[in-house]
Amino acid sequence: MRITLNIVASLLVLAGAIWFLQGVNVLPGSFMTGQTRWAVYGGIALVVGIALLLTANRRPRRER
Repeated sequence: MRITLNIVASLLVLAGAIWFLQGVNVLPGSFMTGQTRWAVYGGIALVVGIALLLTANRRPRRER
């Protein structure tokens, strides 16, 4: 399960970064270029992906 979450989260971070960069007109060449909507979607995807990565790689608590 951890490996699957890491893969999904990494893909989400990558896609989110691309969407964000296209939305803020840094990465040209798509219908998303220069549209604020895609920058917002990309930012959200980036944050969710990072949260998933942190959750998947959190160490379990040691019981006393």
